[in-house]
Amino acid sequence: MSAAAASTLAPVDGPAPAARRPARQDPAERRRALYHLASPVSVLTVNRDGHLHGTTASTVTLISKDPLLLGVCLRVGSSFAQLAGEEGRFAVNVLGAQQADLAQRFASRRPDGGGQFAGLRWSPAPYAGAPLLAGALAHYVCRVHGTLPLGDSLVLLGRVVHATAVEDSPLLSYSGALFAGSLQPVLTSKETSTP
Repeated sequence: MSAAAASTLAPVDGPAPAARRPARQDPAERRRALYHLASPVSVLTVNRDGHLHGTTASTVTLISKDPLLLGVCLRVGSSFAQLAGEEGRFAVNVLGAQQADLAQRFASRRPDGGGQFAGLRWSPAPYAGAPLLAGALAHYVCRVHGTLPLGDSLVLLGRVVHATAVEDSPLLSYSGALFAGSLQPVLTSKETSTP
């Protein structure tokens, strides 16, 4: 890069030029806009020395392919984050379109320990022993890779050591509600053009 080009760059942590400063906006309006990020819904599970625990999460994302890392956003002070950190292992159950009841069950007040899983079909995860819920679209068994506090959230990083998946429609969180996703491939203009 030339010295002339470098001199026109503003410092990353410096103030934005007046012409680029964002207009003032109500913080609640910004939060409402962010509800339009659709995301799959999962139930995270852990087995800490026989103490079972689960919680619903709508922010689970692939962080790295090599090593294979997932990131999960939880609230600061989350019981799940504490138990998973102590155990060093946890599981992610990606829910299918027909499993909204499970998402709501693990998002609301429920009994502590194994009572959370009473009446549910599940099996212990290989390596972690955490509950793998029957009917889930995918199961990811993870080793805790680390945690990162960011704002009012805690990002739990998990290194995937075992994974299984089936093809079906996902359960999605969108605009503050749950939706049964329908996977309909979208044709691009390149695919629809005729030779």
